[in-house]
Amino acid sequence: MKPNLYLALVHYPVVNKNGEIVAAAVTNLDLHDIARLARTYGVSAFYVITPLDDQRKLTRRIISHWVEGGGADYNPARGEALSIVRVKKTHGEMIEEITARGQGTPKTVVTSARKAPDSLTYGRLRCLLHRGGPYVLTFGTAWGLSGEYARAADYQLDPITGGTNYNHLSVRSAASIIVDRLLGGSCEQHQHTDMVE
Repeated sequence: MKPNLYLALVHYPVVNKNGEIVAAAVTNLDLHDIARLARTYGVSAFYVITPLDDQRKLTRRIISHWVEGGGADYNPARGEALSIVRVKKTHGEMIEEITARGQGTPKTVVTSARKAPDSLTYGRLRCLLHRGGPYVLTFGTAWGLSGEYARAADYQLDPITGGTNYNHLSVRSAASIIVDRLLGGSCEQHQHTDMVE
């Protein structure tokens, strides 16, 4: 069974370096690179969440250029990737749309550079995905998702560790590593590792 995974890039509520809740700006690089990642691994859709009207308008204009405008002829592969992007005002709107597809209410999984006491290992989440049902894997912009947003999720995923005390990956890099770990093979490949962890 192909995992029914959605990606979400949340621009609010996220925190800045001082821990204050802010709305971050949508960036062109995040939009393009995560869309290409999502399309490569067969993700069901990639949601961009921002409450800012001008940011949603800008995002839709970028998508339109590559899907329907001059970019569609110039680089059809880019348009194919961006065609799976969905732009929403709130997390709730995204959940409603996914639920309306008739496969149930999605489980939400947040990512963070900080480990939570009960965070999921990659092997465990990989097996949950292969059991079926929709899941949304959520990434935060700026300095990460707010604590309240993270606590409201069904699960938090283990952070990426690179064997050093430096942990400041771009959201694009983190998303690529995480999605490959989750969708790059079968559940069985990770069952033994998960038991050890």
